[in-house]
Amino acid sequence: MLAKVLSSATLGVNAYSVEVEADIQQQLPAFITVGLPEGAVRESKERVTAAIKNSDFVFPSKKVTINLAPADVRKEGSAFDLPIAVGILAATGQILKDRFDEYVLLGELSLDGAVRPVPGVLPMAMHARSENGLKGLIVPKENASEAAIAESLPVYPVSSLRETIEFLEDPGAITPFELDINSVFSSACNYAVDFSDVRGQESAKRALEIAAAGGHNIIMIGPPGSGKTMLARRLPTILPEMTIAEALETTKIHSVAGLLPGNTALIATRPFRSPHHTVSDAGLIGGGRIPKPGEVSLAHHGVLFLDEIAEFHKDVLEVMRQPMEDGQVTLSRATTTLTYPANFMLAAAMNPCPCGYYGDNNHDCTCTVAAIQRYMARISGPLLDRIDIHITVPSVKFNDLSSEACGEKSNIIRNRINAARKRQLERFTDEKAIFCNAHMQSKDIREYCPVDEKSKSLLGLAITRQGLSARAYDRILKVSRTIADLENTANIETTHIAEAIHYRSLDRNLWL
Repeated sequence: MLAKVLSSATLGVNAYSVEVEADIQQQLPAFITVGLPEGAVRESKERVTAAIKNSDFVFPSKKVTINLAPADVRKEGSAFDLPIAVGILAATGQILKDRFDEYVLLGELSLDGAVRPVPGVLPMAMHARSENGLKGLIVPKENASEAAIAESLPVYPVSSLRETIEFLEDPGAITPFELDINSVFSSACNYAVDFSDVRGQESAKRALEIAAAGGHNIIMIGPPGSGKTMLARRLPTILPEMTIAEALETTKIHSVAGLLPGNTALIATRPFRSPHHTVSDAGLIGGGRIPKPGEVSLAHHGVLFLDEIAEFHKDVLEVMRQPMEDGQVTLSRATTTLTYPANFMLAAAMNPCPCGYYGDNNHDCTCTVAAIQRYMARISGPLLDRIDIHITVPSVKFNDLSSEACGEKSNIIRNRINAARKRQLERFTDEKAIFCNAHMQSKDIREYCPVDEKSKSLLGLAITRQGLSARAYDRILKVSRTIADLENTANIETTHIAEAIHYRSLDRNLWL
């Protein structure tokens, strides 16, 4: 006998339909799965066999053939356990099979028949709404809120194989799971940290505000314990609030990667990813036999923080250049090519020398000039070329640490940044690929960043006397444009240029 059950799978951040076919033949007992199954799919036969028996059903002592169509696309993961088990029970006549083409089934089975959560449910649920004739999705209870946030089809949460069978025989046995996306979004957009926690470091706070206002990448240089990591962790709290569309896109990526916390419907805060310096290039940009998203994609619409960036392997840092330029990652394999979004803001931190105390008034530096130069040279010119703001973060003074006065709260800073971003969106209305000042190319800088003769003289003086590189010219103008936007000034003034020059410390002869 033959039975067909509908399921789904992910390919990149999108999903596609999978038809699970179960065929029972009067031959020697065997369990065969075809349709390019990967490891977890091949192992499903052991889980499905035990789950059927422990749910008080009969597993057939015959040849069982499972086909996953389309057969020319590799399948991975454990989400096919539940549809395979239902297909076998239908093919053996233990349950009716007249409703299987009306529901999409997803779920991993434990040996006792319980249904466990699976990754990628959100893109699968979003894909299901494009299919005709479906009445709903049957998903694990832990995935119900994630599936419901797609607002596609009715979502029916199940906790076991037997509960699934009871629902298929009596659709009124389970009430559809309902969720209001607006209320979930509003309740999930709170951060656990705030800029008011930071004592002192006013110049660094100012630099981070400018970086957030213009979408500029930033690197902080300072001795250990100066607060670089603390500042970076609070950077997402001053970025503009996420829209529902951005939240859904970010949640899809985390869902596919299997990193969405249990019973979490939506990621409504800007992601903050901080990989260790031992991360591989595949871990950073994505990879695997069937490529999975890396840290640059998990930081989409948020912040990627590279602490001690000089300690990262140079080849790992170099692979970031293309994602930083294009806002996406393309991963090519022999069998498939996938593209993941990677529109993130880079924040990096490093010590000024190997011992960490060069230029610190409280400690003596033990490094030679050659050692400092070698250490700073670990960051290549092309990568540094994509970082607009370089800021020195000195040690925190005792008076600032002991002060009981709180700094500005994140929401106050965010209001100024929202106003600056609004001015940029109005300026770039006719530009399809520009949403903030950091996205401007050389031709856009010439159009949107005109300066007067006095400012040109200051720029020329900085390049010749302070040893600023030629690539710093465009960066200074972009940052100056952002400073002017924060001050609601139509034209770039000399004071804006002077402040932007201050944020190019790694371009000075002292460093490189």
